[in-house]
Amino acid sequence: MKQRSFLTLLMFALMTVILAACSGGGSNESAKDPADRTPVEGGDLVVAVLSDAQSLDPASTNDTSSSAVQANIFERLIVRNSDNELAPSLAESWESIDENTWEFKLREGVKFHDGTDFNAEAVKINLERILDPEVASPRYFLFQMIDEITVIDEYTVQIKTEYPFSPLLAHLSHTGSGMVSPAVIAEDYEAMKAGKIAGTIINDKPIGTGFFTFESWTPDDRIKLVRNEDYWGDKPHVDTVTFQVSPESATRNADLERGFVQITDPVQPIEVNSINESNFGSVFQKPSSGLSYIGFNMNKKPFDDKRVRQAITMMVNRAEIIDGIYEGFGIPAVGPLAPGIFGYDDSLEPIEYDVEKAKQLLADAGYADGFKTTIWTNDSDQRTDTAIMLQHALKEVNIDIDIEQLEWGAYLAKTAAGEHDMFIHGWSNPPGDADYGLYALFNSAQHGDAGNRSFYNNPEVDALLDEGRREADPEKRMAIYKEIQEILIDDAPLIFVHHQEYLVGLSNDIIGFDMDTSGIYNLQNVQFVE
Repeated sequence: MKQRSFLTLLMFALMTVILAACSGGGSNESAKDPADRTPVEGGDLVVAVLSDAQSLDPASTNDTSSSAVQANIFERLIVRNSDNELAPSLAESWESIDENTWEFKLREGVKFHDGTDFNAEAVKINLERILDPEVASPRYFLFQMIDEITVIDEYTVQIKTEYPFSPLLAHLSHTGSGMVSPAVIAEDYEAMKAGKIAGTIINDKPIGTGFFTFESWTPDDRIKLVRNEDYWGDKPHVDTVTFQVSPESATRNADLERGFVQITDPVQPIEVNSINESNFGSVFQKPSSGLSYIGFNMNKKPFDDKRVRQAITMMVNRAEIIDGIYEGFGIPAVGPLAPGIFGYDDSLEPIEYDVEKAKQLLADAGYADGFKTTIWTNDSDQRTDTAIMLQHALKEVNIDIDIEQLEWGAYLAKTAAGEHDMFIHGWSNPPGDADYGLYALFNSAQHGDAGNRSFYNNPEVDALLDEGRREADPEKRMAIYKEIQEILIDDAPLIFVHHQEYLVGLSNDIIGFDMDTSGIYNLQNVQFVE
């Protein structure tokens, strides 16, 4: 089970020895605690990442690789601070006018990177674009309850919802609500009239109000951002940020040691101790609000049968996956929501590991002799190792699984189109609310790219999800979401594996890095030290 991880560690160790021999090892200076060194302004920050962004239009994607870049270019009305609390950003303040209406006072004097003014009209244009059926944004579900957006004056905007919607403020903190220059949106609409796909122009010219501006993108290689010298708030310390695509963990770590990159994401769990004990860097750890899961395509046999899904779920030993693949980083998932998320309930009972019961369920479903299928994963070592572990486990119940590893963009496109049998994926929860953690993954209107890649369809769950959105009373909402999760655990459209811990490698040459619980970097305060 640990062969891939062992080989990764071995490659890293050998490369470390070779590099140390060539360079004489790390200097005493680089071994110092970064906090004891002198901060300097400027410098070119390089972030080595596993996967490239899929789009730089915040309304066009829902993958973390894209959001991590977008968050530096575009800003939202509201953000989450370091304590995970809602805080002002482009909106300086807000108040509830009535149970369906929120009024926002906007920050004055802010300009988009192209010189266009940020104002109430810009907010209206951006939110209405996400709601436009012609745009078909996968972020639509975040704001589909919005009934009307009204410009009160240049810096005051009201958002009225069809019904009271408690998580609206949290949804507005999501990177999907990043404000794009109205001039570029207008240009994008003109391109759509000429037959272009929505977001094409914005993807090529991502213009926001953020502390970095877009300079260039070489697909599958790097994205370069430059400090916004006209930023309205505290300007970044570094001159540039480059997101460098580096699929191999050993390469990322070697580049971190040699000073070619200053941030690596992700660090493999088995590499944490090696980096922490090195003289060149350390590992930043952050519990996530997300979920890692194994999914079934319920539009395909035999996964349309609940007994088959339950049986396979019973063959998954979460503790073995966490300890054997993730080196103990993370906690077992009972259901889809992580601790700390509104709607999480620690009284829920998961489907437990049970080989004999799994065999009986498969026999009852007509698969006593098993069947053959495939499982897809992207180029994540942990996901591939999880697939290998599942492959071995299911041999005990005569299920033969072929593992196919796809490039990230192809993986997202093909699972959205429903071409898969089984797949391994994850879902973060930036707003920190059950609605976001459940609606996109399980509502039947969200099939495919919006989030529901298992193609789950349960009218009872649909109705309860809508009820949870419309209920204002927190205790009643909690009860609704508990009922939904009980149904989901029993229906088993996904195998809820674990809530991971983010592991990011940091060079001793920088300070000020932070990351939120959804995996989005905060690079505004990153600074080189000497």
